[in-house]
Amino acid sequence: MTSADAAFLSGLELSRILYEEAVRPLLDDAFPGLRHAAARVGTGSEVLGFDTARSADHEWGPRLQLFLAPDEVARYGAPLHRLLAERLPKHVRGWPTHFRRPDDPLDPVGQMELTDGPVDHRVSVQDVGGWLTSATGTDPASGDPTVLDWLAMPQQRLAEVTGGAVFHDGLGTLTTARRRLAWYPDQVWRHLLACQWQRISQEEAFVGRCAEVGDELGSMVVAGRLVRDLMRLCLLLERRYAPYGKWLGSAFGQLDVAGSLLPSLRSALAATEYPERERGLCAAYETVAALQNESGLAEPVDPACRSYHGRPFQVLHAERFARALSATVTDPGLRGRQLTGGVDQWADSTDFLNLTEPARAATRALGQRQGTGPLPKA
Repeated sequence: MTSADAAFLSGLELSRILYEEAVRPLLDDAFPGLRHAAARVGTGSEVLGFDTARSADHEWGPRLQLFLAPDEVARYGAPLHRLLAERLPKHVRGWPTHFRRPDDPLDPVGQMELTDGPVDHRVSVQDVGGWLTSATGTDPASGDPTVLDWLAMPQQRLAEVTGGAVFHDGLGTLTTARRRLAWYPDQVWRHLLACQWQRISQEEAFVGRCAEVGDELGSMVVAGRLVRDLMRLCLLLERRYAPYGKWLGSAFGQLDVAGSLLPSLRSALAATEYPERERGLCAAYETVAALQNESGLAEPVDPACRSYHGRPFQVLHAERFARALSATVTDPGLRGRQLTGGVDQWADSTDFLNLTEPARAATRALGQRQGTGPLPKA
């Protein structure tokens, strides 16, 4: 049996089988009593629960992370890697444990392949603190993250660290870190919600202004941006980290509000003329505004749309919700901070968000400015 005719399993289930039926027995035999954690966390569609049979064509398969104490990584890392290369089964439920290294260095994607020799496996050995620092820029296993830590961590990274599955934690530190990162502290959450409403307020009038000057394409582009921001706002309201663009719609579709909100969002995106686009957006604004009021996080705000400063554009004036939420933020590290929010609320370059130190430095620099500043003119 090979992967060509193997039944598809979720990647997390495949990783669990790899650990319980192959890796754990080898550890118990060769290194009895070695304290470790075993998990499938980090990058990969399976960690977010969105993998399908299509995922098997790149860096998907029987994969696992083993975590040891820092001093034991240096002592046991290389021997463990050799042991697994020599003694892992060639496949798990028909899925090869060997990953062919790419011939093209510019396309570094590993693919499963059966082998007669040692297995080039995807079982890594590392320490929890080092992995967390690399992934998030901080080590929550050693203490609670600071306000700067939270603002500098992209939601996708938080989803990767807290998603997936832990199959065994003999160290305790991985479970502790995941618990600390499970969701934002209350004050950070309120600040990020305010910042997300502020983003919406800055562009909601531009849908009509673009259309008024005959720029239907521009109006459609702004509407698309606003739909994306509303989706991310709903994820925040329902306490779920937003994944990157490929899985944003899939994650949004699992929210409680998705069923009532999808028709208006689709209408706004599908509209070829401004009036229909405006109606779809206003229906969506009012639904999300009601959701915000129902959360009880701030004083209720009238959720009805209205004209934009006498101009013939219907908007929510989303800054009203930003102000209401900001009024509930009392943390000295956030109170009066410019409403730019977390790093992925003001930057969406994948390459930048993968650089933890530059992201932290930029977040720190933004925090040195106080006040929200004026809204842009339409």
